Amino acid sequence: MNSGDILLHRARAADARPAADVWLRSYAAALPTVRCAHGEDDVRDWFARVLIPQYETWVAVTGSTVVGLLVLKGNELKQLYLEPPWRGRGLGDRFMALAKQQKPDGLSLWTFQVNGPARRFYQRHGFIEAERTDGQRNDEREPDVRYVWQPQT
Repeated sequence: MNSGDILLHRARAADARPAADVWLRSYAAALPTVRCAHGEDDVRDWFARVLIPQYETWVAVTGSTVVGLLVLKGNELKQLYLEPPWRGRGLGDRFMALAKQQKPDGLSLWTFQVNGPARRFYQRHGFIEAERTDGQRNDEREPDVRYVWQPQT
């Protein structure tokens, strides 16, 4: 199955747990050296109470299975996570196109410095490094980097 067989839609309350589970699996696979600052139950609660009802949250679904998520808050891309088997199959590109369509005036995001694949992905999509920190402002205390994207004028 390719990413064209996937439906992207705004997340609903029923998507909270499966989206949180995608986040947990993706985080563990992509960031094995980064301590997850929150337990699984806290992550699921955060999805149900905050991300789905308060932010612009999108999910990617094949059949009835959530395989990816995108979270926007204002002009910030807060989350972009895919089930590990779906990485490198075009789904992230579809989410990025959606994010740029939803926020045509520009986007910013944070990612961990250690996450080379994510950093290359964002750079490939026109994001420029704007700032690095020592991680003292994030829950994981992990050095991070902020990227920005501005549309071509």
